[in-house]
Amino acid sequence: MEATDDLNKFKVGSVPTVFYIPDFISDSDQNLLLNHINAAPVSKWKVLKNRRLQNWGGIVHEKVPPWLTKITEKISNESSMFPSAINHVLINEYLPNQGIMPHQDGPAYFPVVAILSLGSPVVMDFTPHSSLSGSTSNIVDKDSIEGADHGNVTNYLPFSVALMPGSLLIFKDTAYSGSECYWGYRAQEFQ
Repeated sequence: MEATDDLNKFKVGSVPTVFYIPDFISDSDQNLLLNHINAAPVSKWKVLKNRRLQNWGGIVHEKVPPWLTKITEKISNESSMFPSAINHVLINEYLPNQGIMPHQDGPAYFPVVAILSLGSPVVMDFTPHSSLSGSTSNIVDKDSIEGADHGNVTNYLPFSVALMPGSLLIFKDTAYSGSECYWGYRAQEFQ
C-alpha cells in the first residue's frame, strides 16, 4: 500500500487534500525539538506583528540543521508527498490569541506544506477564496487521492482543524493553491 493510500484515513475537512495525523511524533521528540528551538540564539528569531519566527534552510549555502533533518526526513518518508528532500523550515511561535489572518503563500512552498504543532494547540482555518470560478485547474494531482471528489472548489465549505501538540497537518493541491484557498492560524487555549 502506498503512503498516499495510508493518508486517506487522515483526510479532514471539506477539501480532499488536507490530512491531519495526530501523535505524529512522541512527547520526547517534541521536547527535544522544543529544546533546540528555545536554545537558538536571539538573533535567529525574527519578531513580526503577531508572532516570532525562526527560518532554517531555504537559502543558498544554508542547510536545515541536523536536529531538524530527522523530522523532515520522517515527514517526507512517511507521507511520500514531497517531490524532493525538505530543505526549508519555518518555526512560528504563537502566543494565546495570536495568529495570522487567512492568506495565500503563493509558489514559494509549492506543491505541499507540512505543519508540525509543538507545545500547545493551534487552530488552522481553511477558507475558500472569494473569487473562485469553479475551476480545478490548479489541482496538480487529481488522482492522488483515490475516490476523492475533486469537483467544483466553490462547493468546499470553510473548515477548521485543531492541531494538537505532536500532530502533523499536510495540505496540497486545492488546499494549497493560492487561487483556491486561504488559510490562517489562531493560537487557542483549550480547556
